Amino acid sequence: MSMARQAEPAVDTPPAPGPKQTDGRTARRPPALRLLARPEVGVFLGAVAVVVFFLFAAPPVRDGSSMANILYQSSTIGIMALPVALLMIGGEFDLSSGVAVVTSALTASMLSYQLTLNVWMGVVVALAVSLGVGAFNGWMLVRTGLPSFLVTLGTFLILQGVNLAVTKLVTGNVATDDISDMDGFDQAKAIFASTFDVAGVQVKITVVWWLVFAALATWVLLRTRYGNWIFAVGGSKESARAVGVPVTFTKISLFMLVGLGAWFVGMHNLFSFNTVQSGEGVGQELIYIAAAVIGGCLLTGGYGSAIGPVFGAFMFGMVQQGIVYAGWNPDWFKAFLGVMLLGAVLINLWVQRTATRR
Repeated sequence: MSMARQAEPAVDTPPAPGPKQTDGRTARRPPALRLLARPEVGVFLGAVAVVVFFLFAAPPVRDGSSMANILYQSSTIGIMALPVALLMIGGEFDLSSGVAVVTSALTASMLSYQLTLNVWMGVVVALAVSLGVGAFNGWMLVRTGLPSFLVTLGTFLILQGVNLAVTKLVTGNVATDDISDMDGFDQAKAIFASTFDVAGVQVKITVVWWLVFAALATWVLLRTRYGNWIFAVGGSKESARAVGVPVTFTKISLFMLVGLGAWFVGMHNLFSFNTVQSGEGVGQELIYIAAAVIGGCLLTGGYGSAIGPVFGAFMFGMVQQGIVYAGWNPDWFKAFLGVMLLGAVLINLWVQRTATRR
């Protein structure tokens, strides 16, 4: 008798345990490399080194009032370096940001004084002018396709000439009139240029605003859709447009953010010194850009953070004041800046290559 043989189900034998195979694309990088991939790591280490150096080279830096002064100098750079850094992450930069600060202050001062208005009217009009300058830069960029270098260089020259010519025409001088006795001055000074006491040390309000703006910029970059748009347009605007990113809006709004920063710093300068010199601001745009680059932002766009420029601005403030406290010739300040800038670019290049190495 033949018997039908029933097929037995196949039993899969689990493979012997062993190291997980990867093709290199999905391999998890070591924690040290992931840390190096952060754009602010290099500048943080540089800032620590600069602080330690001047603590020994310039003993007055150890005093609380000296550190408050260093933080103040850093904040006036850092407030502008933040929107400049966002713009650079978005793939552009603004050469008119330095003179735009002076334009904002001149507008508020002359409008209030010449028309005998409450200074808040001048502050509001100056805000509109600053945002308008930023919108003009962004609009020219997207409409013409010209590089931001050429567009903002033209704006830089226009604002520089207008600042000098209009101030002389209106006031008969190269500086605006003193507005410290006008209505609304004390209230505006409390917001833009006041000081407060911390353990017997006078600290400028700009330090607080600087840290608040840095926290806000970090949240925008890392937690909002707009932050994703900034990185996308900086990496490749064609690819960003293909996936639905509003490239025109993002570019123009980033330039307007630079205008907003110029307005705030301009108001601080006005209410700190009561008057404004029309020829100032030239060269400051390079300081803002350098602080952003030292902070880890690439000139090619698509890479950077808001925290890095905070440390970059702090390094500027520390070196600028540390040289004075050390009793050295302040003419060496620009040489130090050049060394820091080149060093930051080389460190960023090394960090980027190390972080992306398989």
